[in-house]
Amino acid sequence: MRSFCLTALATWLLAVTSAAADEGPFLKSLAGEWTGGGMMKRSTSSSPINLNCSFQSKANGEVFSMNGTCRGMIVVSREVSAQLTATDNQYAGSYIGPSGGVSGLQGKRSGDAINLAVRWSRIINGDRSANMTIQRVNANTIRIQTIDKDPTSGERVITSELNLRRD
Repeated sequence: MRSFCLTALATWLLAVTSAAADEGPFLKSLAGEWTGGGMMKRSTSSSPINLNCSFQSKANGEVFSMNGTCRGMIVVSREVSAQLTATDNQYAGSYIGPSGGVSGLQGKRSGDAINLAVRWSRIINGDRSANMTIQRVNANTIRIQTIDKDPTSGERVITSELNLRRD
């Protein structure tokens, strides 16, 4: 019985360790040079601004970084970046968006999407929280989407969406 318990414990520990190590290959599949476009809204009620973006993303084991530039209205250009670290099944990191403040990210992966809670660096749309998803659509396409709550209606509104292709 003792041998069975030790074998079961060793199997469980191996499974837990293997699950934690599985994030590296997924993050590596997001690495590369990405270009594309989409839109962003300054607030949940504003009209969308069309964007053209280019990003360079890197994965080193359980660490992922994405740095790039988005241009809107032809003359406005902003640096955008995200840094994520996977520990076990959890992701944590930071995001610097068009406003320039450092916002916190925390969440986990579900299938081909990393679902993150955003803690804005300042009050946006009446509070400091939103959600972001980084989704691998296929081998050469990713979608990054931010959803925030409208302070008036309480409805969830897509405030940014980028559809990027790997070069």
